[in-house]
Amino acid sequence: MGDWVRVQAISAGPLLKHFELSDEAEAVVVPEATTKANIEALIKAGCHHDAIKLLAHGLPKREAVWWSCIAARQAQTPQTDENNVKALIAAETWAKKPTEENREVCRSLGEVTKHNSPASWAATAASWCSGSLAAPDEPEIQPPEYLYAHAVAGCVSLAASLVNPEDPEGQMEEALMRGFNIAEGGNGLI
Repeated sequence: MGDWVRVQAISAGPLLKHFELSDEAEAVVVPEATTKANIEALIKAGCHHDAIKLLAHGLPKREAVWWSCIAARQAQTPQTDENNVKALIAAETWAKKPTEENREVCRSLGEVTKHNSPASWAATAASWCSGSLAAPDEPEIQPPEYLYAHAVAGCVSLAASLVNPEDPEGQMEEALMRGFNIAEGGNGLI
């Protein structure tokens, strides 16, 4: 594996302050160690969801949302309803061109799809990256710094459980490998 050129946090400590770890993961992480070393240790310990959360916080916003889009795309089926298809397309569009207009489309579709699917969470993640959490005609409310990462982690984990309900941990590990590729500067389409 190569260097993680897209992960700016040298050590995991600053990122770990923004989310909770499972008890098992608490026993594994070393805040002073690199984000990459901690994620690898979490995977080795079988703490895949915690590894996903840490990587979601470590990647830049666009790359994290793109990672959630890849996971959500895998979870879509021919039976996926039109609004969820639109939500994923909107999230992919925002990841390629993060304009306020594209973010607003994601916010709207995240609400319409009621945060019940990976596509909905991918769109929500994009909408939480910038702009306001409030409706367009209300006073502006800035999203907390890493709010988007919580939606990304939820999307990736939910997608894994839908794609492979027999072995969601194995699917999470596959998703993490795509995330590693993005962290290394790739597009995650491996």
